[in-house]
Amino acid sequence: MHGFASSVLSCQERERLEEELFEARTRGRYLSRLRHLSYREQAALDEREEAAQARLADHEVAHGCGR
Repeated sequence: MHGFASSVLSCQERERLEEELFEARTRGRYLSRLRHLSYREQAALDEREEAAQARLADHEVAHGCGR
């Protein structure tokens, strides 16, 4: 039973990480459509997206719940 519970939790965590990545991507797109972003702003948005991708990839490797 413990294996099932951890599997469900890891999938919920994966969904949360996917949402985090989606939010990071869409935030950058929306902001860049509204106005020209400075180099620092664009770099910060890129860094946020890359960090979200890394957390998702690390989770998939650790829990094997990738698609």
